[in-house]
Amino acid sequence: MTKPGQIDDDIVRSFRLTINREGLKKNTQNYYLIALRVFLKDLTKREVASLAPERIELARTGGRELDLVSSAELTRLLDGPKGGELESLRDKAILELFFSTGLRVSELASLPRDLDLARDEFSIRGKGEKVRIVFLSPTAKTAIKNYLAKREDAAEDRLFPLTSRSLERLVKKYAIKAGITRKVTPHTLRHAFATDLLQNGADIRSVQAMLGHSSISTTQIYTHLTDKQLREVHKKFHSR
Repeated sequence: MTKPGQIDDDIVRSFRLTINREGLKKNTQNYYLIALRVFLKDLTKREVASLAPERIELARTGGRELDLVSSAELTRLLDGPKGGELESLRDKAILELFFSTGLRVSELASLPRDLDLARDEFSIRGKGEKVRIVFLSPTAKTAIKNYLAKREDAAEDRLFPLTSRSLERLVKKYAIKAGITRKVTPHTLRHAFATDLLQNGADIRSVQAMLGHSSISTTQIYTHLTDKQLREVHKKFHSR
């Protein structure tokens, strides 16, 4: 005799077996499972009888590794652009802006030239068309002003007329110049922004808002990092 819910369980089990047979990585499997969840939620909203979305559990994945740089490495990276030439001023503004705001590379690439630098903040439309406020440090604001004062082109309406790929190459260039042997990307500076805030006492909800994360669980990866650092401090300095 078929038990209540057994048919639903068979459907889920069959779906999991199918994607497992494809040899997909756990993260890739989760993309399919999340898509299925979204579809089932839509059916539920339409009052169509279907499998309950919450019955779709995501595959367990290993802990995500953060690509981080030390404080000394970060300082060398940000201090990399030298001189008063337009390219150096532009690169300085880009690096300082990444670290000041925690912007994603696509978000920075789309910034307009006419940012209101009289204020210390501006709004950005991020993932999922969600708007959030990001903040400019005095160093970043000065770097942008110096860069714009040197620009002579009037037609280009973007702050930085570079593609996301070009911005990635730019960060990599200055990472190499700074003597950093690990892979460094614009997202590395986003990680540095988040961990810097948490290490200096910011609460996780505020960091979540500034990063534009939809879920607090995405932001919690940074607390795992700071917890680890606290453990190292305890081991090093606690007397017993």
